Amino acid sequence: MTSKTPCIKADKIPDSLYPVIESLCRVSIEVAKIIAKGPLGQSLGHEVGENTDGDGQKALDVLADDMFADALRSEDVRWYASEEQEEVVGLNPVGGLALAIDPLDGSSNIDVNVSIGTIFSIYNAKEDANESFLRPANEQIAGGYIIYGPQTGLVVTFGAGTQQYVLDPDSGEFILVNDAMKVPEATNEFAINASNYRHWGKPVRAFIDDCVAGAEGPREKNFNMRWVASLVAETHRILTRGGIFLYPSDARPGYENGRLRMVYECAPIAFLVEQAGGKATDGSDPIMNHSVSTLHARTPLIFGTPEKVARVATYHDLPEQEVSALFGSRGLFRT
Repeated sequence: MTSKTPCIKADKIPDSLYPVIESLCRVSIEVAKIIAKGPLGQSLGHEVGENTDGDGQKALDVLADDMFADALRSEDVRWYASEEQEEVVGLNPVGGLALAIDPLDGSSNIDVNVSIGTIFSIYNAKEDANESFLRPANEQIAGGYIIYGPQTGLVVTFGAGTQQYVLDPDSGEFILVNDAMKVPEATNEFAINASNYRHWGKPVRAFIDDCVAGAEGPREKNFNMRWVASLVAETHRILTRGGIFLYPSDARPGYENGRLRMVYECAPIAFLVEQAGGKATDGSDPIMNHSVSTLHARTPLIFGTPEKVARVATYHDLPEQEVSALFGSRGLFRT
């Protein structure tokens, strides 16, 4: 990285956080270039090992992690927690911030040219490395993602709305295109990995059954299903045109608490979505009230249009008999 000219304007970014956000953007431009080369450059999609939870690490996962960590060493970041690292890494001993990051979300999609991204969350640092991250999500001071797709973009919140920037490839600068993103209310889309249907709990199955039943079912409308298997891509679609995303817990070993990481994925996504007028829960309780006891702890995640997220919570409150049979007489549809 040779250019030192600012790659994002500071107008809408708190002064104390601007250098870190600018550094993240600068690295993301380089990451985007590497991704854009695809097979013309180095092999990015081959597995080079496993992370702490036994998930396969792609070459670009590790490369992106190194690039972000190296860039942030000279910023106000004392603690760096990465999905690709077993423990918190100390960067700047006098830094005042703690930054959690999923350097390359959706890396299974690298080789098929689907949108992937970087997710990050920022807290005020504490003296203890782990305590800087093992705290309620509502103590975040910033959260966001960078999406590498047809456009490279930054979506970020500092607790006063959700901002969207797009990278201008001509100027090399992230340009603010929306300073107050809002999750649209009217939509007929839901996103879930339907291949896991047999493993879901009854409330989730009942909710999806009623959506799939379409206009003839109790919802009395037709729905479309989406599933990209890239959390950044799913979030960007919902922020742009509404809908609901569900990654519930299920009966498989290792999925009892969902599969997405609270610190690196769920907390920043929930922050973004709620600042855009949406909701994010674990199925019943708000993600923003959650905290975890280990860095790589997982949680179910359901987010999107408030009415749809609230409806899922209602299914969890229904009596057993009302979620046991397909298209049963569910109490929430009675008038």
